[in-house]
Amino acid sequence: MIVAIDGGVATGKSAIGRRLAERLGLPFVDSGLMYRAIAVLASDQGIDPDDGAGLARLAGRVKLRVDGRRVWADGQDLTERVYDPALNPMLARVSKNAGVRVAVVAQLRTPARGGVVMAGRDIGTVVFPDADHKFFLAASLDERVRRRASQFEARGEHVDAEAMRREVAESDRADSQRTVAPLRPAEDAIIIDTDDLDLEQTVERVLSHIGRKG
Repeated sequence: MIVAIDGGVATGKSAIGRRLAERLGLPFVDSGLMYRAIAVLASDQGIDPDDGAGLARLAGRVKLRVDGRRVWADGQDLTERVYDPALNPMLARVSKNAGVRVAVVAQLRTPARGGVVMAGRDIGTVVFPDADHKFFLAASLDERVRRRASQFEARGEHVDAEAMRREVAESDRADSQRTVAPLRPAEDAIIIDTDDLDLEQTVERVLSHIGRKG
């Protein structure tokens, strides 16, 4: 079984995908960790984020592996670094690079041979267009900013609500308007508005659709 979960920033894709995978007895892959790993490596190697060919070459030669919340590149554990907010400006440029996406998509498909729950922005449209189950999570901008602020505060980080609002809105714009694999629901995806649902309620909603489809 392949379950694709797409959605914008702070819609709960990873948390819901992780819990869903536990309930279904499947591995969970957060595709965004691979793009974050490429951004870390590009920074380490001094590759200009506007050097599209350089980014594509890097993505084509590195071996990436994701397991839950952890990510490795050529055996090097990058988990502690991929969540650094300072990566965000480079991440937008990395993720819109066509060569990077081709390389990452090829690696994302590898662990799915025995079934997987995978979260991202183009899983149901590009990575697994024939996935057994496709979901697209949606939430209002206000709710997503609230959730993201809560995540930062839980880590003891200062939150500038207005700056975070601009960041989330810009992420939406960049992801939706990029020419390569833009953020959008697959035509056959189930769209779930999570504004009034907590994590467990959303997981139950997803499971109910999976059960009905069989």
